[in-house]
Amino acid sequence: MTVVLERPAGVRSEAATLVVGAAGGDQGAWSGLVDHYARLVWAVTRSFRLGDSDAADVSQMVWLRLLEHINRVDPERVGAWLVVTTRRECLRVLAFRKRVLLTYESTAFEEVAGDQPEPDADLLAGERADDVRRALESLPDRWQQLLGMLMADPPAPYAEISATIGIPIGSIGPIRGRCLEKLRLLLAS
Repeated sequence: MTVVLERPAGVRSEAATLVVGAAGGDQGAWSGLVDHYARLVWAVTRSFRLGDSDAADVSQMVWLRLLEHINRVDPERVGAWLVVTTRRECLRVLAFRKRVLLTYESTAFEEVAGDQPEPDADLLAGERADDVRRALESLPDRWQQLLGMLMADPPAPYAEISATIGIPIGSIGPIRGRCLEKLRLLLAS
């Protein structure tokens, strides 16, 4: 299908006329533009020795880029713009392919970097433990003693906590809640 459009003043080539028409929303001009340059785009993708599916993906992406930027593309230089854009998309596909590691070894992913602790993880854990100790030390002595007995391994029974600290068994849970809330506030500040 050949689209014949009236050329705007100052526009010399048929391709430029198609670009101007496509930018104006003319579907026929867009189809003519794609027909006019499809072989060029395909030739550039094939020069990068991409597989058929990658070449088709690049081609689609190039036409999408043209659609997105059609109002900014110089109508007289659309062919050059398509070549440069196609090359960039091919290079992007090739760069992505280099990042993908295909392997058949079952042990290949046993020691993945994400499974290793961060180099400063021990330092951060130590700092966090120091913060918790300082926050605990700022609590009243009875609260420190209560939390110490509850956090022991195994935790002390409520009857033993009640006898040691001298608080009723029914008060241990509410006091524990107030202690932990106070710790949260101290650690948040």
